Amino acid sequence: MMNICWANTDSFDEAEIVIVGIPDESKSHALRKGTSDAPHKIREISSIRDTYKRGDDVSMGLPLDGIVKKVYDYGNIERSQIEHTINKIISNSKIPISIGGDHSISIEIIKSVSKKYGPLSLVYFDAHPDFISSIHGYYGSVFYDVLPYIDVDTSIQIGIRTPEKEEIDNIKKYGLKVITPFDIIRDGIQKTEETILNKIGRNVYVSLDMDVIDPAFAPGVSVPVPLGLGNTEVALLLKSIAKRGMCGMDLMEVCPNYDIKDRTSHLASRIIGELISSTI
Repeated sequence: MMNICWANTDSFDEAEIVIVGIPDESKSHALRKGTSDAPHKIREISSIRDTYKRGDDVSMGLPLDGIVKKVYDYGNIERSQIEHTINKIISNSKIPISIGGDHSISIEIIKSVSKKYGPLSLVYFDAHPDFISSIHGYYGSVFYDVLPYIDVDTSIQIGIRTPEKEEIDNIKKYGLKVITPFDIIRDGIQKTEETILNKIGRNVYVSLDMDVIDPAFAPGVSVPVPLGLGNTEVALLLKSIAKRGMCGMDLMEVCPNYDIKDRTSHLASRIIGELISSTI
């Protein structure tokens, strides 16, 4: 298996950040299939487009901040191995960055991370609230299913733009803070950044559904929705959160079968690189 290009150590023990692929889409109801191919494709494209070759020498195209953390690529695991693997990573004081797969994978990851850190401050980037409560255990019920493991008062959803009525009712019921793409346009990125940083608590976990980004930038997702965030906006906000500190992050719902010239997979790789470069 090809490693993601940001991996710069072959030693799990010396790593500070661990990349984990979870190629599973068994809890997705999306018409578009293929998110299980994303961990492989993102790694492949990162190695092709985020590296430079001169003769036998290969170097990374670093983010502007540079990468100073030690990054280890753990490889792929099955859904049934999530609890064991995430526990191994965080019990060794490392930060897991997981690549899916469908968004329901985040339920098991968040549950595992919370066992060490307690209720998490969840920053949830998504076009959809995933706040369905009438059905459990699938990619549309993620936020409801993780309620026992998060602190809603210090959690936030960003980029929401296509909620169902049931989800709107749950957002109001639990007093969840939501920032829409229209809010970001109206308030500006600096005020948005301040709002997020003032809202989140101590033990921050970030979950990124790539459909939060407008399909103009990220066409290869399982459920694309127009009127989304810009790619640079998302990267900047993620970097700001990472600079504050986080206990883990996942990136979900890249669907390579529907991508255009691998643009979404490449964007996912760059986002991971930028996040790593800002993580304290």
